[in-house]
Amino acid sequence: MKKIVTALCISCMLMLTGCQSAYYGAMEKVGIHKRDIMVDRVKAAKESQQDAQKQFSSALEEMQALLNHDGGELEAAYDKAKDEYDAASTAASDVSGRIDKVESVAEALFDEWQDEIGEISKATLRQKSQNKLNQTQRAYQQMVKSMRRAESKMAPVLTAMKDNMLYLKHNLNAQTIASIKGEFSSLQADISSLINEMNRSIAESNKFISSMEQ
Repeated sequence: MKKIVTALCISCMLMLTGCQSAYYGAMEKVGIHKRDIMVDRVKAAKESQQDAQKQFSSALEEMQALLNHDGGELEAAYDKAKDEYDAASTAASDVSGRIDKVESVAEALFDEWQDEIGEISKATLRQKSQNKLNQTQRAYQQMVKSMRRAESKMAPVLTAMKDNMLYLKHNLNAQTIASIKGEFSSLQADISSLINEMNRSIAESNKFISSMEQ
C-alpha cells in the first residue's frame, strides 16, 4: 500500500512539473518569459499583502466595535466581526498562495539562467551574466524572506481572533465581552506588528520589481 501511495505522489509531482514546464513554454512562444512572469507574480503577491493589511485592519475594527457595543443586538455585531475574521483568513491564504507561485517561477528562472550561462563561450560575458544572476538571487532571497516573515505573523493573529470569536459565540453577553477586553489589547499590538512587517515586505517587493524592470 505504501509503495502505491509513494508512486502516486511521485506521479502527481511529475505531472505538476510537466504542467509548469508546458505553461512556461507556451508563454515564451507568445513573448512572455519567466522573468516577466516572475515580476507579475511578485506584483500580485505585493497586492495580496496590501489587501490582507486592509482586511486585518477591518477585522480589528469590527472586533473593537463588538467589544464597545452599547445597546442593540449583540448577535448582529458578532456576525459582522465574524464575517471580517473569515475574510481576513481568506486573505491570508491568498498571500501564502501568491508567495508559493513566486517561489515556483523563481526556481525555474534561476535554473534556466544558470544553464544558459554555461552556453556563453566568451568568458567576460559569462562572468558578467553570472554576477547579474548572483545579484538577482541575493535580492530575491531578501525579498522572499521578508514575505515569509510577514506571512508567519498572520497565523498567530488569526488563531487569537478565532479563539476570541469562538469564546464570544458560546457566551455572547455583556459580561463575557468585558472579560476579554484585556486580551484585545494584545491582539491590537499583534496586528500592528503584522501590518508593519507587511509594509517592510511590500517595500522589498517594490525594490525587487524595480531592479527587474531596469
